[in-house]
Amino acid sequence: MNQSVIDEFDIEKIVPGFTVPTVSPQNADRATIEAANENTRHWHSRVPGSLEPGSSTHLREICRMFRDTFNPYRPSVLDWPGLDPETLQRIVSLPIWDIAVQTEGRARLRISAYAKTMTNPDMRDALALNAWEESRHKEVLSKMVAAYGIPLARAAPYKYPRDAEWAYLVTGYSECIDSFFAFGLFELARRSTFFPPELIDTFEPVMQEECRHILLFANWVAWHRCGLSRWRRIRFEFRVLAAWCILGWQRIGLVRTIDVDGHEHKQDYNFTVSGAKSVSAGEVSVHEIMTVCLQENDRRFAGYDARLLRPTMMPGIVRFALRFMRRPKKNNVTK
Repeated sequence: MNQSVIDEFDIEKIVPGFTVPTVSPQNADRATIEAANENTRHWHSRVPGSLEPGSSTHLREICRMFRDTFNPYRPSVLDWPGLDPETLQRIVSLPIWDIAVQTEGRARLRISAYAKTMTNPDMRDALALNAWEESRHKEVLSKMVAAYGIPLARAAPYKYPRDAEWAYLVTGYSECIDSFFAFGLFELARRSTFFPPELIDTFEPVMQEECRHILLFANWVAWHRCGLSRWRRIRFEFRVLAAWCILGWQRIGLVRTIDVDGHEHKQDYNFTVSGAKSVSAGEVSVHEIMTVCLQENDRRFAGYDARLLRPTMMPGIVRFALRFMRRPKKNNVTK
């Protein structure tokens, strides 16, 4: 891949040997869809004993988990429910759609670029499938905004990363942060009926796939770290620290981007509190938001083999912070 800037691309062309998984037929019945959704939530290795990070067994089982839990839903046949004018306006007004579509587009390119560098065929195929699923997420969001007439800014062409490992690190840790809060906001939206139940059901496979993605990433970090020499390990740890610093700086406030027409757009990377107030009924305290995020994070990971590593940074930070937060007198969210 020689282009430094590209608009669209085929993951199969970037990652030699990768083929798109077989997807479900258009006429799949409800039972087939529910079985696929259930399968993607649960996986346990048949290997006895521990899965030592960095071992060949650990690597094999990580990749097997990702392959076995693949959900073959098709964005082209998702049923977008009709919305009443008030609900439609609430959804259209959420300040997340531009950044959501663009983030998925960048993620699929960055992950597939890193997959191309892999010499291990199992990890290469797992990462390529990860990138393919990110591409599917972009398609889901694109079809949704088209179905509901949500206006989007024209995104600038995606840049092929010069440093594929760095691009994957930033993408992976970004997903660890964003998914942790997205799990909670999605549940708040469900409880408050901000999104109609039909729309919740449509997006549920996407949410669970994000859980699989960061589960794969957390185990890749451990596997990759163990295979490095002493000095390369030190360099890698500095890169991890740098990635967290950059992501933390981004989420302090608004990030300004320029679209292909030269217009500036402000994208809010730190919309957790404001987003929670938008999707829930009434006022929601930070304590309540964080509690729901933790509960949902634990619930979504509960079905996977406990020997696989989980992302720990965001849950750890939030659990620590909750020790010093005063519980709200009236709790309408976490019941």
